[in-house]
Amino acid sequence: MFTGIIETIGRISDIERAEDSIRMHVTAPEVMEDAHHGDSIAINGVCLTVTDFDAQGFWADVMQVTLDYTALGSAEEGSRVNVERAMSHQSRFGGHVVQGHVDGTATLVNRTPSENWEIFRFTLDNPELAKYLVKKGSIAVNGTSLTVAEASELGEQQQWFGISLIPTTLEDTMLGDLSIGDSVNIECDVLAKYVERLNGQR
Repeated sequence: MFTGIIETIGRISDIERAEDSIRMHVTAPEVMEDAHHGDSIAINGVCLTVTDFDAQGFWADVMQVTLDYTALGSAEEGSRVNVERAMSHQSRFGGHVVQGHVDGTATLVNRTPSENWEIFRFTLDNPELAKYLVKKGSIAVNGTSLTVAEASELGEQQQWFGISLIPTTLEDTMLGDLSIGDSVNIECDVLAKYVERLNGQR
């Protein structure tokens, strides 16, 4: 389990491509001090398993289903990525429950700057996910725990949501790197999915 509080920005330093998977090396020395084989580390919100590591970073295998359903399918060597280790029992719970199980992707369609923050608007690549988004609710965007500032009505033709990012978030995560048209991983609040499941059983 993760909190969505990004620990550091890493970099994809190598990608080995196979027919139905990739092997990815992420350089992130800040999180390697207590690394072990089999550890879970979230890269842009995708929970990956450490298969090998050194002092500078780690290797992880990414299967085809992950490439199909997340933005890691378009990953390139040199790309900066958000990195968070799995939560320890001694950690503060500073964000919200993030599982590292990405629900889908969204596309950045607008960045509106202001004096003290910047508003990002995304369209959902899978409109069905809109039912899990609510104003002032939680969402993880590339693994970053954020608050939904605004969201489309369910009946609208295009489903979208907006988030407001303060300068610290723009600097301490890779979200500040995003350009119009870029794809991001999103994970909806798991509580909303449990509520839907329970309501469906009545």
